[in-house]
Amino acid sequence: MNRLRVGLGTTTIEPGLTGGQIDGIGVYTRALLSHLPQAGCNVAPYSWPAGAGTVSIGQALPQSFARASLADLAMPGAHRVHMPADLFHATDYRIVRMDCPVVATLHDALPIKYPAWCNPRMRRLKNWLQRKAAQKADHVIAVSHFAVAELVECFGVDERRVSVVHNGVDEAWLGAPDAQDVAATLSAHGLRPGYFLSVGTLQPRKNVERVLGAWLALPAPERAERALVIVGAAGWRCDTLLRRIEAARAEGENVVWLKGLAGEQALRHVYAGAGVLVFPSLYEGFGIPLLEAFASGVPAVTSNVSSLPEVSAGAALEVDPLDEGAIGAAMLALVRDGALRARCIAAGRARAAALTWRATAQATAAVYRQVLAQ
Repeated sequence: MNRLRVGLGTTTIEPGLTGGQIDGIGVYTRALLSHLPQAGCNVAPYSWPAGAGTVSIGQALPQSFARASLADLAMPGAHRVHMPADLFHATDYRIVRMDCPVVATLHDALPIKYPAWCNPRMRRLKNWLQRKAAQKADHVIAVSHFAVAELVECFGVDERRVSVVHNGVDEAWLGAPDAQDVAATLSAHGLRPGYFLSVGTLQPRKNVERVLGAWLALPAPERAERALVIVGAAGWRCDTLLRRIEAARAEGENVVWLKGLAGEQALRHVYAGAGVLVFPSLYEGFGIPLLEAFASGVPAVTSNVSSLPEVSAGAALEVDPLDEGAIGAAMLALVRDGALRARCIAAGRARAAALTWRATAQATAAVYRQVLAQ
């Protein structure tokens, strides 16, 4: 089988544009860059240039995304960005017409479907650009079946040109990290194993405020024994949550906020030391932290809404994310009921083994070949 020449959009992992902060889309992009070569693709990374900054991963595209979009508006259907590849894959909404087929991964329709959960700065313009951009792609990849209907509704995507390819987890996560390394990381952050863990940017849809409320309502002995460890940078509309975290700490509560961790290995170590992942997000196109917990042998509490039941496939305890009592009850069940805990750990590990980044790359390469065969 001939190897495909693939141009891959890497703007989401370009340090000069991200400030070194990698979000879920960045994790996805980095995984494709790493694993697509083993799936029969010669991958060339490309980033949209911004300002005077230089591109350090791969090559800069010939013009900015804004300029390319304006040119496309001025010459609908006529303006094409040159791409010396069989196909170009945009991993976010920065999509323009090229002189080769374009595949775009659209992770969710959050800014359009639930605008109150997103930063309002230039929201209307960005939403309009995303709708237009989505319609320029020759084929769309959705990261969950849940997301497809919303992409059709909100972006006007033709369902016949959508393929579902789930996100994954690196296979290294399926093996236990070195115990001494884990102990060193936990010690550096003042953590005692067995804590309740929350992972994700601090913003309304991640529902961390209800996680905090559920933890604060647990019996005092449980709170003393098992800290609540929150991993994630401060995001949009989190001022109230930050004040509640600070107030809890001031009152002597066992709450730890890790604003950032130095690399993926440190994050693996924090998962390895956790007793339970608490991830009752209000909305996710996929929800990578759930899969990371499964691979780490950590049982999880998650939501019964959006894509999370699809990702969990019954391996986590699924609760109403608006019900703090239900969240807290599930947290307690996973630390008190040994048989339930063991079942969730086993089911989670099996689920993670089926959803690896290697499998994601292979399925993505199959989409490329399908598009080129049309």
